[in-house]
Amino acid sequence: MTTDSIQNAKVFVKTVDELQPTEQGYDVASKVERRNRMRDMENEMQQKWSSEKTFESAPDPSKESYFCNFPYPYMNGRLHLGHAFSLTKADFSAAYQMLQGKNVLFPFAFHCTGMPIQAAANKLKREIQETYGLDVLNNGNLDEAWEALQQQQQATQKAENDDDDDTDGLPVNKAKGGKTKLIAKTGNVAGQRPKTQWEILQLCSVPNHEIPGFQDPQYWLHYFPPHGKTDLVHFGVHVDWRRSFITTDTNPYYDSFVRWQFRILKEKGVIAFGKRPTVYSQRDQQACMDHDRASGEGKGPQEYTLIKMKILPEGLETLQQERGIDLQGETTEVYLVAATLRAETMYGQTNCFVLPEGQYGAYRMASGEVFVCSDHAAVNMAHQAGAGENRTKVWGQTDLITPIVGQKLLGLPLKAPKTKYDVIYTLPLLTISMTKGTGVVTSVPSDAPDDYAALRDMQTKPELRKLYGITEAMVAEYHPVPIIRIPGGDEEVLGLADFGDMAAVTACEHLGVKDQHDAGKLKKIKKSVYNKGFYAGVMTIGSQEGKKVEDAKDAVKAELLESGEALRYWEPEEEIKSRSGDVCVIAFIDQWFLTYGQNDWKKAVVNHVGNEDTFEAYGVRNEYLNTLEWLGNWACSRSFGLGTKVPWDPQFVVESLSDSTIYMAYYTVAHLLQNNINGTDGKTTEIPNDDVWNYVFLEGPFPESSTIPTETLQQMRTEFQYWYPFNLRVSGKDLIRNHLTMSLYNHAAIWDKQPELWPRAFYTNGHVMVDNAKMSKSAGNFIGLYDAVRGNNVHLFVPVEKTKMNKVAIVSPEDSAVATVTTKKPHGLKEGQTISITKSKHHNGTDIAITGIVSDVCFTVASQPAG
Repeated sequence: MTTDSIQNAKVFVKTVDELQPTEQGYDVASKVERRNRMRDMENEMQQKWSSEKTFESAPDPSKESYFCNFPYPYMNGRLHLGHAFSLTKADFSAAYQMLQGKNVLFPFAFHCTGMPIQAAANKLKREIQETYGLDVLNNGNLDEAWEALQQQQQATQKAENDDDDDTDGLPVNKAKGGKTKLIAKTGNVAGQRPKTQWEILQLCSVPNHEIPGFQDPQYWLHYFPPHGKTDLVHFGVHVDWRRSFITTDTNPYYDSFVRWQFRILKEKGVIAFGKRPTVYSQRDQQACMDHDRASGEGKGPQEYTLIKMKILPEGLETLQQERGIDLQGETTEVYLVAATLRAETMYGQTNCFVLPEGQYGAYRMASGEVFVCSDHAAVNMAHQAGAGENRTKVWGQTDLITPIVGQKLLGLPLKAPKTKYDVIYTLPLLTISMTKGTGVVTSVPSDAPDDYAALRDMQTKPELRKLYGITEAMVAEYHPVPIIRIPGGDEEVLGLADFGDMAAVTACEHLGVKDQHDAGKLKKIKKSVYNKGFYAGVMTIGSQEGKKVEDAKDAVKAELLESGEALRYWEPEEEIKSRSGDVCVIAFIDQWFLTYGQNDWKKAVVNHVGNEDTFEAYGVRNEYLNTLEWLGNWACSRSFGLGTKVPWDPQFVVESLSDSTIYMAYYTVAHLLQNNINGTDGKTTEIPNDDVWNYVFLEGPFPESSTIPTETLQQMRTEFQYWYPFNLRVSGKDLIRNHLTMSLYNHAAIWDKQPELWPRAFYTNGHVMVDNAKMSKSAGNFIGLYDAVRGNNVHLFVPVEKTKMNKVAIVSPEDSAVATVTTKKPHGLKEGQTISITKSKHHNGTDIAITGIVSDVCFTVASQPAG
């Protein structure tokens, strides 16, 4: 059976809408008439709403107002069911309140600020100009091209690995092999081709001939917002479309509104400038905040203490003369550096750990010191500074002297701070991650169960020491050092009544931990010991003896920093990827930031949120209060991207969440200023200045400097004062940690004297999941709203006789079986009935793609295939 014959047969397979009364299966197909009648009614009502302007709202003092809204969606594609899921809450609320006799306003706009569009345009440009080319993308030969690229890069990487493969005969954990550069860049699972931006645009119903135009970010701004409106009109929302707009400086009216807002915030002293540790995209060369990210939303910088362990002269001699490591004359200040969150435990060090097969490097720092660590840590350090100086000579660039495989670091003698031992040694640990911390781990076996188990293995297993070239003298006399006393024990989890002054040792012996591979017990002990040690433990050693651990931590850290035995170091809490596809680092960069967390500002918002009479949180009030406890300085500027220029510093652009906090106020006046969604056709010849915005929103004096007609200005103020504050905003729960709390903050700053204008209620829900992941346009896992609403999605499954079949033949003109289709679930079927093709298509056991036959569409059942 040829593919051509299958393609030729497609014209004889009809959807239920195409069947004629005389054709086989029409009696069942006619049951879709009910659906069609409902669609006709829907279309009729939507046309009636449009012609009668049913949802166009205006102030009416005789009626109570009700203003609800929904976060404007990013225009990096068409709207999907994830948007619709949240949107329906606002839409149902608007309809209900309208039926209650209230004067309802439900506006809708489209967000274009920031990196989502820019990143998607850049991704498409790379696909067209670098990765695949137009011919491959147009022809759809992506799988073959991807496989060829992957094989090519795997071969290149293998050659590089072979060149660097010097393991001295020590065991290497092959499971920790790296991804190819192509896989790492695209972030997909090995062996699976990720969706291209080209394919994502196809899923958004963009014709192939138009897709190349999307390499220009501005093209997105003009293409998708009108489609977004069309899709929502078909969905049937109760929106006043006169008030719709797009963001960025493409829209001069909204641009003016954002500039005014930021000048007000700066005047009120809640915007500052300086270097702060910030999540940073090296590819984009700018800060990467929550909505600039493909993953890691809600995560931020994590500060560590970088412990410097000096390699002693005999160790440097071994490293260079016996192990062939050329340090290029750097032989005085060479350190293994380890990142720790528990500086106070350094009194208990007995050794340090490295990963034998780990790829380390010796990096020259601006101070003249040499740090041995992972590339991951070196790159982060290169973007950071200390005491006013960059960590490296050239900011953002590592200075690699030489790469070093982990096993060449084993057995080196070190001088470590705070410990009672004059010399400690590097030992192997196979569970170290090279993408978390520095790849070098301090060992405190008294209070870290994993450290104790690994050290004990080295002390009690001669064959293990021999395997890694560790002598007995390097471990035999290194005993855990008591540093913290934990009152009591953990009878509930560990069945242990008293931890004593070496909690990890006591717990491991009590539970019978066999070795460092006894993962289940070690995990249980670690959680208990760490929590109780930090919050209840008391120091028994050093300058902070007698103090609680949580109080001693910062004091010991300060001592280490002051003595030069440690540095401050930051990296992301967990892996964060930008929408441009790179793994982010923590960088010290010049930026404007909102000083969220200021005492008086924070107190005002906490009082508003905590009062049930002023704010309705629909069951998640504590999540807002928790966010208010930790949310601090927020980088509100970017070096480039779509958006509004920072008014007083136009080299920067206002970031996407920061221009989205009080725009609900702009809804009240947008229809009086703009004739179209882009703001390129205005109802006023003048763009409002600050005097106008102050008059409208802050009850300022009449703007004598403005040429906008007095009647328009008065109407703008009347609209705002009638509709504000808004009664309900519906969103996703993930936005509590940023956008929604920021909206509360900024309302409290702009209208600090009028708390009655602050938001009255936020309702939040979860996500719609596709393939066990949040629905996302940028990831390509979404179901388009238009396809869901207007597509042929009604499936007819008819109850019939007990005899069931789950195979259906598609028949050619010669009445011979062309292909067999297996339904997703066996349903009782008879010849002439209508089914939905929802699963695989195959013939003679071979999978065949049947061109023109779309999954989830209804077809006519022919005779049952033989066999």
